Amino acid sequence: MTAEPVQTRTRYDGETLATLTADATAIMERYPNPRSGLLPMLHLVQSIDGYVSRDGILFCAEMLGITAAEVSAVATFYTQYKRHPNGTYTVGVCTNTLCAVMGGDAIFDELSEHLGVGHDETTDDGAITLERVECNAACDYAPVVMVNWEFFDNQTPGTATALADRLRLGEDVAPTRGAASVCSFKQMSRVLAGFSDGRADEDAGTGEPTLAGLRIARERGWTAPEGPSSSTPDKPGETITGEPGSSAARKPTTPADTQVGKDKKPGEDAK
Repeated sequence: MTAEPVQTRTRYDGETLATLTADATAIMERYPNPRSGLLPMLHLVQSIDGYVSRDGILFCAEMLGITAAEVSAVATFYTQYKRHPNGTYTVGVCTNTLCAVMGGDAIFDELSEHLGVGHDETTDDGAITLERVECNAACDYAPVVMVNWEFFDNQTPGTATALADRLRLGEDVAPTRGAASVCSFKQMSRVLAGFSDGRADEDAGTGEPTLAGLRIARERGWTAPEGPSSSTPDKPGETITGEPGSSAARKPTTPADTQVGKDKKPGEDAK
């Protein structure tokens, strides 16, 4: 597929529009149905504008041949798409169950007071957008703070505010694990659009807290109990689930399958 200039209602300058069109075309080529590229394409326009702008919505609609309303419906559904200008850094504090118990709520409250902003609000200098975040799949390092989706583990109110101060000063900040440094929100949005920044191999690997349970199990000789194989019948003549003759393939034959029940009206399908 060759990137062709699009007739546009956007206000992007010619150079920006040409770059966006080439990148969006590359995204569309990944999918049998180009419309499937909408999610990464929204990250793409976010990498230019710092949020999903009016122009970004129009661009996606024009490239994919759908309406702006359809694009907006997707952009407003997912929290990673921002509908107003985002800070250089999204600082997300996990306040889901385990992180909350370990101090996540206290971290968020301290950061909120320290920065003078609430959830999904941005500091006056445009440096930080603060968020409450649902589970980051890092419970073994709770409580966790993320900066542009890079992990900062085992945080406290003090370490989190110190981190925020360093970000606002423009200092280089290294996450606890993952990439060797934290990139900007726009740069991360481009990565989420599917364009590599060459940093995928900077992670040092799985950390000790993640492997602690496995290590203890091996030390103590613990193994998972053996159960019946899902592919082996328990009894002679028993049918494997999903195979011909199983309940998944059984045709309705009993009165319960075919008759109208007390809660059904004539003409309704029995459930």
